[in-house]
Amino acid sequence: MGQIVGAALVSHHPGLMQTPEFRIKMGNGADSDLVAGFDRLRAKIDAVRPDTVVIFDSHWFTTGYHLYDAGAHYSGSYVSDEMPWYLYDQKYDYRGAPDLARLGQAVAEERGVMAMAIDAPLLPRQYATVNVVNALRIHEKVLTVGTCQNCKSEHFLESGEVIGEAIRRSDERVVLLASGALSHKFNGINWKQKHPRMYHPDNVSSPENVASDREAIELLAEGRHDVIIERFPGVYRKIPWEGLGGHYLQMLGAMGGATCRSRGEVLSEYENARGTGNVHMWFDPENVAMEPAR
Repeated sequence: MGQIVGAALVSHHPGLMQTPEFRIKMGNGADSDLVAGFDRLRAKIDAVRPDTVVIFDSHWFTTGYHLYDAGAHYSGSYVSDEMPWYLYDQKYDYRGAPDLARLGQAVAEERGVMAMAIDAPLLPRQYATVNVVNALRIHEKVLTVGTCQNCKSEHFLESGEVIGEAIRRSDERVVLLASGALSHKFNGINWKQKHPRMYHPDNVSSPENVASDREAIELLAEGRHDVIIERFPGVYRKIPWEGLGGHYLQMLGAMGGATCRSRGEVLSEYENARGTGNVHMWFDPENVAMEPAR
């Protein structure tokens, strides 16, 4: 029987992939703490010894279906169509987890959830996966899960439940990674930074978003995922969180949804990236209420 051995909310923004010299310049003499946070997160992953890492990718937007990437292996060189001058020549080489993806489709079909495994060798990679794989030096198998853009919160939770059940039916030890930011409103193209350290929260798009993000971080640290779910439609979806919050909600669905009381451990400072709010947080699975197999 497979099990979830850990989970994390993790930032993937392109600035973290730049040279240390560039990052320190942007940081007014100090590097982003999210970079050191990757090492802290990797230590957490090493301690629980997973076979597979599931990445809930807030950039892989799908329509009509939740998609589970069923490729066996991926390698190449990534260039971002969003900012090719800034994020380019990112080499990647990692194993997929096709068996787990197909288990996910089987569970989805049983439950009437619109989800499928997709094995398409020419399917483009997204940097919400590539950056996390490279920054965390992931050698484990990787299953990327998309973000279906015509979904409500409950649909993301259902997709996560499917993945959780697929993990239980497998023989895999799995770490879940929700790859994305909290508030995700970019600053304008001609915006002038308010604080000399680019990563400083004063440079997040609005004080209201900073306050909302900090409140959410406190709730996550207390394990109050039920409150986060309750507030999602009226608060976090409207801010909005990156990827409609689908990265976090799917991770949470796999961990028991509103019944989950796993307390988040903050592994980095809360930082700005082009107006968005970013943080790394780790969740131990000991107090995760897992739904029994159906």
